[in-house]
Amino acid sequence: MKSIIKIEDLSLAYHRTPVIWDMDVEIPEGKRIAIIGPNGAGKSTLLKGILKFLPAMTGTVTIFDEVQRGKVLTPSVAKRIAYVPQTGSVNWDFPTTVFDVVLMGRYGKRGWIKRMTKEDREKAMESIVEMGLEDFASRQISQLSGGQKQRTFIARALCQDADLYIMDEPLAGVDQKTEEIIMNKLVELQKEGKTCIAVHHDLNTAHQYFDYGLLVNKTLIGAGAIDYVLQKEMLDKTYGDAGTVEPIRRKAV
Repeated sequence: MKSIIKIEDLSLAYHRTPVIWDMDVEIPEGKRIAIIGPNGAGKSTLLKGILKFLPAMTGTVTIFDEVQRGKVLTPSVAKRIAYVPQTGSVNWDFPTTVFDVVLMGRYGKRGWIKRMTKEDREKAMESIVEMGLEDFASRQISQLSGGQKQRTFIARALCQDADLYIMDEPLAGVDQKTEEIIMNKLVELQKEGKTCIAVHHDLNTAHQYFDYGLLVNKTLIGAGAIDYVLQKEMLDKTYGDAGTVEPIRRKAV
């Protein structure tokens, strides 16, 4: 099985307080991968370390067979990755429309100083339609529901036409319709040969939505096929006495 990301001896910290330490794992290509673990386990921090948003204390990350040694991802790697942040980290009061947000996904292809082409605008609209947002393309993002906001950011990621999609809690706080749209799109991306990595909290849906998992609690607890990582003994190692968790409570549209 070919690896898309190889992590070796990775340790990450905030203000010198370790959050992830001594992590070694190879993440396979062409899978839908869930990063699973309790709150505060370092799941989002791991994504930031992979993407170079947070500098490593120790260790290396190799992506697409290219070791990432600098403070940012190399341009050849960065342009092949689309990142979807947590919706809570975004300033939704910024005066812009759904279409403009999604179109921003093309800047990785064109650069910030080049004008967007007809092709770019068509790709943006195509991504909006794929996420069921065509009726909201001209709407201000501040007027969107939680599920619509999440779909907007995933549409922006789709507009990048990436090979690797990294998503931080894409299903947190969304409605049932949005959850189905997002997960159906991840299946489609996988069929196209893409790789999707997502932080996921709901153990009740992990088996349905993903085919590979990483169990994380400050370090790597286990990795493998989703059936393997969802075994009770594996979850007990990850969560301790809290080996099961409540499902995510969805918000209304």
